Amino acid sequence: MPGPGPHTMYALGAGVGLMRLSRGRFGPHHCLFYAANAFLGPDLGSFAEWLTSSVLGFGRPFGSFAMDVVHHPFYYVLVLGLPLSFFYAWLSGVLLRRGLLDTVSGVPLNRRQCFLLLSAGSLSHFFLDHLFEENGHSSMYSWVLSTGWWKGRAPINPEAVVVIGILCTCLIGGFIYINRVKQGKSVLARSNQSFRLVLAIATLYCLWCASQIYWRNPPQSAVGEEADLGVLIFLGIYFFLPHSLCILSMNQKEYLDTSDQLPL
Repeated sequence: MPGPGPHTMYALGAGVGLMRLSRGRFGPHHCLFYAANAFLGPDLGSFAEWLTSSVLGFGRPFGSFAMDVVHHPFYYVLVLGLPLSFFYAWLSGVLLRRGLLDTVSGVPLNRRQCFLLLSAGSLSHFFLDHLFEENGHSSMYSWVLSTGWWKGRAPINPEAVVVIGILCTCLIGGFIYINRVKQGKSVLARSNQSFRLVLAIATLYCLWCASQIYWRNPPQSAVGEEADLGVLIFLGIYFFLPHSLCILSMNQKEYLDTSDQLPL
């Protein structure tokens, strides 16, 4: 599975991008805590297992139990989310007061922001783990592939052509309609409407795929040979959701000075 380098670089790189695009609303403290939880967060279970069995020489059952409970995209948040959010909020204040890390806004992160970043880090951790561990045979990755058609060449399904064609046309056409010229809405309102449109079409798309794979007897390919159902759900949970949580953790005000508005 990926080691400390990929986990940290992936999260920190995404965080730096958000820091730039958000004009200071996503600051250095956001980046640090997001990256820390993307790497060390769920792997606290692995560390506990190694510590109790290899270093201390006892308590291997406890270490294995900690590994099973904590090394999980959701159990980590449920078990350690609340106490760690208090700890990170305290640590943010310490880093700011001692002048070790700037917050741009001048105030430390609160517990809600830390909880959102902790949750985002956990999901981002497993975005890499599910793709690149167990020699490509992780349970999640195997399920994603199972939603495709691997029984020879996929049969041509006229229903799928019509349904997918309508959904994709509605997606592109709706996006153009929402963002048409001189329609008088703010960029924020249009982006919110566009997001709801994408979410609605993605939901209908997944329902169509699920109906063909799991509810139809015998099952048939939903979209040719493609594993669209697994791909959409995987990206929704492990890519779009953590970045949405990072966005929700942003400060409410822009802090980038005009002197900082230099080209890349």
